[in-house]
Amino acid sequence: MTWYSRLSQRGKVLLTGGVLGGVLVVAAAAIPVPYVALGPGVTYNTLGAVGGTEVISFSGKGVPSSAAEEIPGASHLNMTTISVTDGLPLFAALGLWANGDSALVPREDQFPPDKSVEQVNQQNAELFQESQSAAEISALRYLKYPEVVYVGDIPTDSPSVGKLQPNDRITSFGGTAVTDRASLLKAILPTKPGQQVEVAVVRDGKPTTVQVTLGTRPDSGKQGYLGTVPTDRPIADFTISISLDRIGGPSAGLMFTLGIIDKLTAGDLASGHFIAGTGTINPDTTDPTKPSAVGPIGGITLKLIAARDQGAQFFLVPAANCSEAVTDIPAGLTLVKVSTVDDAMTALQQIAAGGPTTGC
Repeated sequence: MTWYSRLSQRGKVLLTGGVLGGVLVVAAAAIPVPYVALGPGVTYNTLGAVGGTEVISFSGKGVPSSAAEEIPGASHLNMTTISVTDGLPLFAALGLWANGDSALVPREDQFPPDKSVEQVNQQNAELFQESQSAAEISALRYLKYPEVVYVGDIPTDSPSVGKLQPNDRITSFGGTAVTDRASLLKAILPTKPGQQVEVAVVRDGKPTTVQVTLGTRPDSGKQGYLGTVPTDRPIADFTISISLDRIGGPSAGLMFTLGIIDKLTAGDLASGHFIAGTGTINPDTTDPTKPSAVGPIGGITLKLIAARDQGAQFFLVPAANCSEAVTDIPAGLTLVKVSTVDDAMTALQQIAAGGPTTGC
């Protein structure tokens, strides 16, 4: 007779329950749940340096002397992030949820089941790169740098496939000088389908010409069809570099734009204040006179916490995020609503003057 068989019925129940309870405790402490924890992430001052490297830097000729101005230590234009913690066992997930600064969301919301973690990270890295490009365009456009026209998107059935490239800068079309999108469209107007046209472009910094046989498209009228989506873009002699590793997504666009503007102009946009913010930046691809729009982002309340924990006094909030942001405002943080880069610049001027700003 074994020791177990000598136990009373109550003893057997208690022992079995204890073993099962222990197994459940071990499982809860070790087996990941299908949730991730979102929390306040890191913030970086776009006017400063990270690891000894300037977040925003310039190279080449024609860089304004303002780019070398010393930034007052108290001045901040901080981009904000959220943290994503994956592989959480139950006890750890409950602990993060209980502290009040984190939110648990289904893992598939952050990592869709049809994509690997590597694919998600790559997509976020690409969005981050696109936000840097959009910030550069928005900043140079705000500062009235000259506009040029690029080829832009080329549909797969376009007569320009294999001839032109999206980043080609068009300088002439059929012998007519091209300075912007409007002048290109005007030059195309008198052409006819089947006509061969010489297009002069600057590709990788070198001038070249290509011959394109214009196509036809029902909705393009009687003129020839080049088959591109030309876009206006401001240009500068110098190169703008943004150096931040392991940051993903498009939400830093607004703060990168403001950081570039600050460095390309004399003075101190932050005026000695700690200003943080978030928002995508979306320059108009067809009308360079329109200010770049500031778009909504995810995790706004977590970003407010991250900013206030670092000492932020003001937070630039995309207008579309205001209704969520006001539900949980950290003490001492002033929210400022912005819809465009012009709104953001006006807000910075109001903060510098000590006047009221437009709140959420």
